[in-house]
Amino acid sequence: MVKQLWRSGLRGSLFFLCMASAVAALAAPPASAPAAPSTDGPAASSLDVAQWIARMHQASLQRSYTGTFVVLSSSGAMASSRIWHACDGQQQIERVDALSGPQRTVFRRGEEVRTFLPQSRTVHTMERRDAPGRFPPVALSVDGLDLARYYTARPLGQERVAGLVADVVWFQPQDGLRYGYRVWSEHASGLALKLQTVGADGRVLEQAAFSQLDLETPVPLALLAQAMDNLAGYRVVPVALEPTTAAAEGWVLREPVPGFVPVSCYRREAEAGGMLQCLYSDGLATVSLFLERFDARRHPSAAQQMALGATHTLGQRITQDTWFTAVGEVPAQTLQQFARQWQRVR
Repeated sequence: MVKQLWRSGLRGSLFFLCMASAVAALAAPPASAPAAPSTDGPAASSLDVAQWIARMHQASLQRSYTGTFVVLSSSGAMASSRIWHACDGQQQIERVDALSGPQRTVFRRGEEVRTFLPQSRTVHTMERRDAPGRFPPVALSVDGLDLARYYTARPLGQERVAGLVADVVWFQPQDGLRYGYRVWSEHASGLALKLQTVGADGRVLEQAAFSQLDLETPVPLALLAQAMDNLAGYRVVPVALEPTTAAAEGWVLREPVPGFVPVSCYRREAEAGGMLQCLYSDGLATVSLFLERFDARRHPSAAQQMALGATHTLGQRITQDTWFTAVGEVPAQTLQQFARQWQRVR
């Protein structure tokens, strides 16, 4: 899950991430063992990782719902949001209202994301196909992804979540560069209801789940679209993202980080000289790399690392004039490997 990470010295680097984030930064409850497997239903048969993910992704395209979504972390922090999700098999519109922290409403329609901030009466708009904040994380359509090589799917039986019967599956990582995931998906449709991010020691780093979910009441797609397009009384602040590639901007990974492939790359022009964000994914975990001009007034001279629940952040100066920030729900060593391999070629 992608979360807001407002910290002094990192706010500029994480601007893209924060604008579309629907849930505040959080950590997860103490680890608990999964329930003993029960009688498996058809959905809990011997599906591989890609098939499980495809089933959850397809369910999100076909099911409309409303619900209350809660994120918990190992630090004891908690945040909740109200979600309306409407779809007709092809188009999707989603509205997420933050129920904790600063007031904000995020709409997503296809590639378009609008973040309404009532206190400042502003709307931040952006367009990007990999807009963060989706639950569950689903494998993107990217060449080179090989989920089965880096995760193994192990069905764990069934449990009830938000009053619904769910199949439980454990996506077990095959190396130390990624976390494991336990996912509860509705038995009838495959819709993801709950997700735990699990560390190598078995500790639950973060948990995200619906505490209440309504799959029966229709969610009118037209009404959500009308609310998204109602900008009256708001100042629109476009976030201009220009698609590009790392190579086109003069950067490469000397050696790929195993399992992670490039998903997208955007450049944002700004007074401070602009910023580059490149997103990498292994199909479940994602890592965002940010590059901006080094500014001694905002950036420390030494490297900085931070952990918040499942999310790690690494910031360091990688050339005389470039500050590098890596953010991802991955172990710290994964970000360090990205930093070591990231190189300017021109």
